[in-house]
Amino acid sequence: MQPTIYSISQLNTAVKLQLESEFAQIWLTGEISNFTQPVSGHWYFSLKDSAAQVRAAMFRGQNYRTNFRPQNGTQVLVCAKVSLYEARGDYQLIVEKMLPAGDGLLQLQFETLKQKLTEKGYFANQLKKTLPPFCQRVGIVTSTTGAALQDILKVLRRRDPTLEIVIYPSLVQGKEAAQNIAEMIELANLRQEVDVLIIGRGGGSLEDLWCFNEEIVAEAIYRSNLPIISAVGHEVDVTIADFVADVRAATPSVAAELVSQNRETLKRRLQVMNQQLDITWDYYLGQKNYQLHRAKMCLLQCHPQRQLTERLHDFQRLDFQLQTAIQLRLQAVAAEFQQLIQSIAHYPIQWQLQDKQQKMLTIKRQLANQLQILLHQQQAKYATLCTKLDQLSPLTILARGYGITFNLQGEVVKNIDAVQKGERICTHLMKGTIVSCVEKTHSL
Repeated sequence: MQPTIYSISQLNTAVKLQLESEFAQIWLTGEISNFTQPVSGHWYFSLKDSAAQVRAAMFRGQNYRTNFRPQNGTQVLVCAKVSLYEARGDYQLIVEKMLPAGDGLLQLQFETLKQKLTEKGYFANQLKKTLPPFCQRVGIVTSTTGAALQDILKVLRRRDPTLEIVIYPSLVQGKEAAQNIAEMIELANLRQEVDVLIIGRGGGSLEDLWCFNEEIVAEAIYRSNLPIISAVGHEVDVTIADFVADVRAATPSVAAELVSQNRETLKRRLQVMNQQLDITWDYYLGQKNYQLHRAKMCLLQCHPQRQLTERLHDFQRLDFQLQTAIQLRLQAVAAEFQQLIQSIAHYPIQWQLQDKQQKMLTIKRQLANQLQILLHQQQAKYATLCTKLDQLSPLTILARGYGITFNLQGEVVKNIDAVQKGERICTHLMKGTIVSCVEKTHSL
């Protein structure tokens, strides 16, 4: 059996494909050396440890997202694939993500736990509990000395002073903080004395907020029967607790706004309802007075004693019905008025009005239609490009009976002057390769 004969280019291509398939994505740490950045914007450097080094490249499309400037001697954590530079036969790393070694290890732990909990279904939307529409008592898991607690209390006092607050004091930084937070969440669920639970703290570094990235805290949030709002750090800070919680608030102050309502809004609503009640009551009385007037006129127009007696009975019956209806309406209005007053003291109004919901549904339908049209357009463009690419493919040319001839150096033979008598050449066809020896050449 004749052995397969590779050109150098073919060998390097095959090795490159094998490396990129076997090491599609790996994480490794090391020290940067020989760092350069040409005008193209790409980064070229070596990554080394005490015993070895490897060349690496990070192209501009990836390195612009790196939030620090690497320098020689910098310890980094990188996510890369192993490849080969075919022109020289040198293997290298193609870096896709780069992090400082300290924060990078924490970020790697974050991504690993996030992937694990995603696979376990901890972030599933269908498991999220909705916040109660009317909160009477709110629980807060945070440090009693932190600024986050003061921010929450300030917002609640301003918006709804009648809202009761239960504080579950906890550490929010350090090795024991995660265990402490989990215990407070379990305690709140055991007591069942609040309607909703806020957990969080103010901003800080990734290391400062790390207790909210611990699996024990994620487990406690996932098992909680109480709805939980995660309010950790500032708007740009994201933790595992944010993903597991039923609602994520950008800041502790926003969390306080989610569980409270502005009393002025409730007062304005009460005024509108009172006006509507007055209008309804005036209309109702007007109708009844009109009916009573017509009944009296009928009585005056009926001279016979029998008809007068019947009309008198009708009048008495209508009068009784009117008095009964007025009494029932007064009782209903009084009950509704009392319920509204209680709502002002204890309950917030609903967050969204019906007309806003209808507008949102309309916009969503319009967006879905536009996306469908755009998808069809892009599919048509893609099909056209594929057809053009296929027409330009060398394989299409070979399929028509043409061939490509290479010399032993792997170079394409374009002119008879590039070969000599007795030289071996390889001709690639659509299916297979012909190896031949040059006996003579002819000029066209």
